[in-house]
Amino acid sequence: MRFTPQFLEELKDRLPVSEVVGRRVKLVRSGREYKGLSPFGKEKTPSFFVNDQKQAWFDFSSGKNGSIFDFLMLTEGVSFPEAVEQLAQMAGMPLPKVSHEDQQRDAHRKTLHDVMEIAAKFFETTLSSRLGAKARGYLADRGLDAATQVKFRIGYAPGERYALKENLGSHGISTADMVEAGLLIAGDDIPVPFDRFRDRVMFPITDIRGRIIAFGGRALEKDVAAKYLNSPETPLFHKGHTLYNIAAARQAAHDGAPVVVVEGYVDVIAMVTAGYAAAVAPLGTALTEEQLALIWKMTDEPILCFDGDGAGLRAARRAVDLAMPHLKPGKSLKVALLPQGQDPDDLLRSAGPDAIRDVVNAAQPMAQMLWQFMTEGHAFDTPERRAALEFRINEVTQTIADESVRKYYRQDFNERLRAFFAPAQSQGFAGRGNFGGQRSGFGGGFGGQGGGRGNWQPRGGGQRGGPQRGPGGPYVVASQQMAASPVHRGHRTVVPAREALILQAAVNYPWLLHDHLEELSELEFRHADAERLKAALIDVAAHSADHAGGLEPDTLRAELASRGLADTMDRVFASVTTASVWGVRPDAAPDDVLVTWQQLVALHRQWHSLTRELREAELALGQEATEANYLRLRDVKDRLARMDGTEALIEGFGASSGRGARTL
Repeated sequence: MRFTPQFLEELKDRLPVSEVVGRRVKLVRSGREYKGLSPFGKEKTPSFFVNDQKQAWFDFSSGKNGSIFDFLMLTEGVSFPEAVEQLAQMAGMPLPKVSHEDQQRDAHRKTLHDVMEIAAKFFETTLSSRLGAKARGYLADRGLDAATQVKFRIGYAPGERYALKENLGSHGISTADMVEAGLLIAGDDIPVPFDRFRDRVMFPITDIRGRIIAFGGRALEKDVAAKYLNSPETPLFHKGHTLYNIAAARQAAHDGAPVVVVEGYVDVIAMVTAGYAAAVAPLGTALTEEQLALIWKMTDEPILCFDGDGAGLRAARRAVDLAMPHLKPGKSLKVALLPQGQDPDDLLRSAGPDAIRDVVNAAQPMAQMLWQFMTEGHAFDTPERRAALEFRINEVTQTIADESVRKYYRQDFNERLRAFFAPAQSQGFAGRGNFGGQRSGFGGGFGGQGGGRGNWQPRGGGQRGGPQRGPGGPYVVASQQMAASPVHRGHRTVVPAREALILQAAVNYPWLLHDHLEELSELEFRHADAERLKAALIDVAAHSADHAGGLEPDTLRAELASRGLADTMDRVFASVTTASVWGVRPDAAPDDVLVTWQQLVALHRQWHSLTRELREAELALGQEATEANYLRLRDVKDRLARMDGTEALIEGFGASSGRGARTL
């Protein structure tokens, strides 16, 4: 419904701001104004002011301000029309009358909403019936239990051609309404309209008010043309203008939950199950401008979560390009990349909610992702190539419409360029940030192909991409592939690679169990397979305390296999996707093995310590939003970022393993 300016002004005149705000905030008069504690954060000193003469409120702690409409929209998470309706009821004002045509259109839309609701109930009932056994089996395989099915109103469309049509007809619904609602397929060449959704698991799609406006159907047979099928465009549904789970996500975002955008229905359900109630997904298309605007109404900095493979990176790039022209002060995106080959549902089932949290917490700011897109996989070893990068940066930042945001983006990228093309320095353990253009959340411009100072070739028979060092420089245990791996970005695959590397070293070099058993026993492994293998190794070493150092790797593997751990070993070691970590390979020199072990263990301890500190700092800030708690959180994040920037640099190059030195 549209409201005239005259109606809105009269509504504001009838309702003093102090009356509307006073229903939620305890106000005390202060001169010509009222003051109180901010409803948008925890504070002890009032910084929230109301001025009835100006018909406005101001919150100096958060920077928010506005009218009575803005206050209701922000504090109750409602849309503008809903806020107007509530305030009109509060003021005792009747809503403006609408035209006869508008009334007819609204009545018809209400009828279509009723049709969709009846259809949803039919699908739900069918899922729980004998006909839904196959669909229930599919959902059980995906880890969607009965409670989850009820929560998301998941259903099943039977395979019969007219099952839904006959059910809706029994409720007196006309075929024309079924067709208009997108539930039947009709056409001049189709004598009798038939059900659009057949033999599919059904996911209801709602509008922002929670009313069902469409469906998404997942085929159960493999040979169908479309694995997922959405409702067509209808008077209720425009797929580029809404998002799956939008109603529940809006309320959750209003309550403080982070907004996470994933790719599909089951991904949303997995995120919600993992604790991210404000998860949403586009509806079978790439993110649209309308959907982005909808997301930004829920939060200033949503997190877009994509698969870490090529398709996911391309989707991330499209989303970043889409957002660039629309950036505003405080309005941006963050991008999180999942482990390759896994979606949120896979990751939740294989590694649990902590793995999802790892991915979300490792999300990168949009500027960082854009920098990686422009530098990744390219060499900038000539003036022309460097000039091309600078030209591309100017071209991309020029698309930002907001002058202030555009200025700061250019400033940020100019600083990156200066660091990127700075003369090579001595490569100490501190690192130099993200210079190399690898897809890595912690930099890693050392030892990678396509780095900012040109490609390099190892000498003396060393393997390309293997651990190298410059003269006097550090031993790079993490290869380019490992540096770009999800684990080093803070993600966790089935088994975190660092845990797998430690265990692989212990299996390949049993003398480590003899010399460093106490160290191993003190490590906290987060994945069940890693913890199980670690416990077995400790037990083997404890029962052969005098001979552990003399155990042969094959003997140790055979002992672990005899305990039923052969598959566990395979799963753990399969998570190490690179063969370039020399210090854990069977042919490494003892010095390399020891240095690699010591530094992997040190990094593992440091990461866990900082992760605990981060959670404690976040909890403290949530309980009391003081400057001290904010600074504490920022300090922990800075230390995590510095660790990310150095994790690939492990000191102690072992020449006895037969590798040459790196040249720049």
